[in-house]
This record gives sequence, structure tokens and C-alpha cells, in this order.
Amino acid sequence: MGLDRQVRLIRITDPSDPRIAEFTTMRDKDLAGRGDRFIAEGKVVLKALLDAEAGSQRFVLEKLLLLENRVDGLGDLLERIDPACPIHVAGREVLDAAVGFAMHRGVLALGRHVPASSFSDFLTHLPEQALLVAACGISNHDNIGGIFRNAGVFGADGIVLDNACCDPLYRKAIRVSVGAALRVPFCRAGGIGELVTTLSAHGFEVAGLSPRGTETLSSYVPPRRLALLAGTEGEGLPADIMARIKTLKIEQAPGMDSLNVATASGIALWHAATRMGRAI
Repeated sequence: MGLDRQVRLIRITDPSDPRIAEFTTMRDKDLAGRGDRFIAEGKVVLKALLDAEAGSQRFVLEKLLLLENRVDGLGDLLERIDPACPIHVAGREVLDAAVGFAMHRGVLALGRHVPASSFSDFLTHLPEQALLVAACGISNHDNIGGIFRNAGVFGADGIVLDNACCDPLYRKAIRVSVGAALRVPFCRAGGIGELVTTLSAHGFEVAGLSPRGTETLSSYVPPRRLALLAGTEGEGLPADIMARIKTLKIEQAPGMDSLNVATASGIALWHAATRMGRAI
């Protein structure tokens, strides 16, 4: 360990130390929400956060809390951190007591999301050929994380979330997305009706994914600007919204229920990305 990094490390010996207050009793705080701040967990997600901070102005790394035996294995990442960002280290007993459970990964970062000024501004800065996922009423953090992971894998330009979706920066959602929640640009919109209207006004064809769709996904030829609309788990997209937009169904064996929303988004993104020349 180099001298510079030794000097930067802040030793924590008390789990109630106010300098790590954001990391204490994390499960309770996750349920309460943190505004634009969030917890990134693990080495892979820390790297995604640092990449996002360096590549855009959407995220800021504010502080770190590390298990002391993880420090040497994080050398390259720690060297990338702004000198003004505090790096705290603690032993196993102190760290586990602070966060409220056994923290096996031993890497916690406090990040801050800087959202787009408006939904319209977010759409205005997208390329002429653009592929989006629009998520409406997704309440399960595993599903929202899976949607972000799919969007990252298939090169989507962003994700739009209505006001009923859960937080993609919830600790579990980031982990399930394997850091894609920090890589794929996203924006909050209003209700689903407003979301569809605004997308259409910016030249997007909105295509809803539903077992009740009128066109098969396999025959669909995407336009230059496409937003794939995924509805809430269980009920799916509202009938009045489906009447306003193109609707797509994924062919499947008879007698089975509909696909999980994250799985459906992955299949639809693969199809659209392939037809739009994005998948390699």
C-alpha cells in the first residue's frame, strides 16, 4: 500500500461514528429512501460508479466505507477517486455493527445522482436514432434491476420511469443490474399517459409489450426512434394506453402465463437492437 493512500484512509473504530452515518442501519434507510443519494455495494458496482462519474455529470461519489482487508485489492480503483472524497476503513466487527448485518462484499460507496432538468430535456439530448425502455409501475427491485441490465447489454440509449416505478438506485436494484443502473441514462417522467404523450412528441414510436398485443414481436420492424413500453407486474399496461399505441406480443407456448417483465424486456430489446444494427 502506497504512502499516499495510507494517508488518505480514515480509520473507523466506533460503529456509531458520525462520519459514516449514511452507512448505518442500511436496511431501514433503504426502506425510507435517500432522495438523490444511494448506496453502491461491491467492487464491480464501485467501478461502474467511478466510470459514470468520469464519463458524465450524472453521478458523484461522496464517500467510501471499506472493510480493511479489501483495501489492497482495490488499489487501481482507489487511485481514481477524487482526493476530496473521504475513504473510511473499518474492521469486520465495526463494519457489520454499523450497517446492521454481515457485509460480505466489504465495499460501500455513497453516491449522488444528478437528475436531468426535465423529461423533455433528457429526450432532446438523445441521438437521432434512439432506443429506449419505458417502464411503468414496476414495483419489484429485481425486475427494475433486470431491465437496466438488459438495456445495458443491448445498447439502449436510456430508460424512462413513470412516477409509480420503484427506485433503480435502491441498493438491491443496482446490484441486480450489475452496475447498469449507473451506466444506462435514466429519467423520471410523470404518469404513464404523460410519458406516452411526451415520447410521441419527440418522435418516438411507443410500442407496448403485452400478451394482448396485436402484432408479433418477430415480425416487427422498429423505426429510427423506438420506446419499448413495459407495464406493471401482473396487470400489465392499462387498456386506454394500449388503445393509443402500437402493441407487441412475444410468441410463446399455449397454456402458460405471460413472461416476467424483465425477461420480456430482454427479448424485445434483443430483437430491436438486432434490427437497428446495435447488437454484435
